[in-house]
Amino acid sequence: MDVYVGRQPIFGKNKKIFGYELLFRDGISNMFPGTDGESATSKVLSNSFLSIGIEEITAGAAAFVNFPEALIVKKIPLMFSPRVLVVEVLEDTGPSADVVEACRELSSRGYLIALDDFSYRPEYRVLLPHVNIVKLDFRAQDPDALRETMQELKAFPLSLLAEKVETHSEFHASLDMGFSYFQGYFFSKPEVLCGKDISVPRLNLLRIMAEANKEDFEFNKLEEIITRELGISYKLLRYVNSAYFRRRESISSIKQAIVLLGERQIRQFVSLIAMSNLAQDKPGELIRISVVRAKFCELAGSRDGGKTDVDELFTLGLFSLIDAVMDDSMETLMEKLPLSDDIKKALISGEGILSDYLKLVIGYERADWGNTALAASRLGLNEESLPRCFKEALSWANSFSDL
Repeated sequence: MDVYVGRQPIFGKNKKIFGYELLFRDGISNMFPGTDGESATSKVLSNSFLSIGIEEITAGAAAFVNFPEALIVKKIPLMFSPRVLVVEVLEDTGPSADVVEACRELSSRGYLIALDDFSYRPEYRVLLPHVNIVKLDFRAQDPDALRETMQELKAFPLSLLAEKVETHSEFHASLDMGFSYFQGYFFSKPEVLCGKDISVPRLNLLRIMAEANKEDFEFNKLEEIITRELGISYKLLRYVNSAYFRRRESISSIKQAIVLLGERQIRQFVSLIAMSNLAQDKPGELIRISVVRAKFCELAGSRDGGKTDVDELFTLGLFSLIDAVMDDSMETLMEKLPLSDDIKKALISGEGILSDYLKLVIGYERADWGNTALAASRLGLNEESLPRCFKEALSWANSFSDL
């Protein structure tokens, strides 16, 4: 049986990934299942840790999981490693004696405790000494109310997490207010739109990415790029010997690696290395999501009966966050690149025959199952195939994480 787990990224002050909040759904078409909190959390734990594998989902980052009162009191989190699991106490859980004692024990055993969607009340003072992170909805409260809550929490040795941070201005505002962690998708939007020219080296990298994914690009040119660049050669050997391929014997030569992967995968590899060099000063999650989107779109397209060029879909996903990488508008960037009109139309205006693939992957990564189901329906895709596509895309992205 396929399992569905959504996730939302959580960042530290340096914009590096700290963890993901994992979200339960029992299927795409069932957007908000009528499942009680205990069953939902139990399925998230089972799906994430036992079925999919938590390493595939979080790549070693923290996994925030919502726990209702009954499961906290039963100390269910003790079944999982405190090195990965963050116990998120739901907002409707009161600070009863049983909850306080359970959180005290969990904390003493090394678990991080987070309070979700917190609203301060004096009775919580008995619980707060055992809490590590308090999550505050950055958009739901005005700045004065937030500062008042933050002032009350200063008496406790804990960190503050701003939820629903969707723009760079909100990120900087919450950072200035004293938040240590940030949950939302602010990182996936351009930070500055000033119409400046792109430097020549960066433009060359963009063109390498675009050219490498053109149908008529020559394989010999790709081989030349790889063999004359020590850095790319080194990364290629690391990639083909990564856990993703699960080989008994290591690959030790560039020629072996090229033959093994073939033209298509080599083209993708060169594109990804160029992308990672473009985004050296950006959050690593930005590249990770671009890679996941590229592979997910390609895999989903391979299930539509050949109606769509899967190479175009890979390129679509890879370039879907290029405006955030380059801090420029998508319109300006697309003018400079030799991509197809279908790709440009989907990226600039969200229209055209490829746009539903973009909506599909964005909906899936954000656990927006309503829009995911709608896009899948328009594309004629079987929803049951999507978890496998996402899992494989995550696994593939992990193989690039250390390159």
